[in-house]
Amino acid sequence: MQCPFCGNKTTRVVDSRFASDGDQVRRRRECLSCDERFTTYETANLNMPIVLKSNNIRQVFSEHKLRDGMLRALEKRPVSADQIESAIIRIKKSILSVGKAEVFSGHIGEHVLEELRHLDDVAYIRFASVYNSFNTLAEFKGIIEQMEKLKN
Repeated sequence: MQCPFCGNKTTRVVDSRFASDGDQVRRRRECLSCDERFTTYETANLNMPIVLKSNNIRQVFSEHKLRDGMLRALEKRPVSADQIESAIIRIKKSILSVGKAEVFSGHIGEHVLEELRHLDDVAYIRFASVYNSFNTLAEFKGIIEQMEKLKN
């Protein structure tokens, strides 16, 4: 692993432990040249299915897009980075569990909504308003009432 501070290619692992429900390995590393420490995360590289968009265009699954969409919804909300990473891992697992070569983008969106519903109410409403293309206050009111029923 190359040191992000000095670029030296010789580092040593100081500590290893499981992170994100055991799906990742967190490693503390130390550069043997500059003595700086940094953290790396190791995850399994899985072949994600192709995403079939609503306009029938096929795209490679992008974890970056998934993370960006969730971060936009969660902006300035009290949700930790670990909670977000765990949610992303659960979404990817659920997509992989279908066992198909292609998955509809709407299927991914539903999983994102479900995870956001558990993480933060405001983020859920933000994402749902874009995902479902809300145009009126009645649509916002409807989803808020639906959430209140689920909470009770």
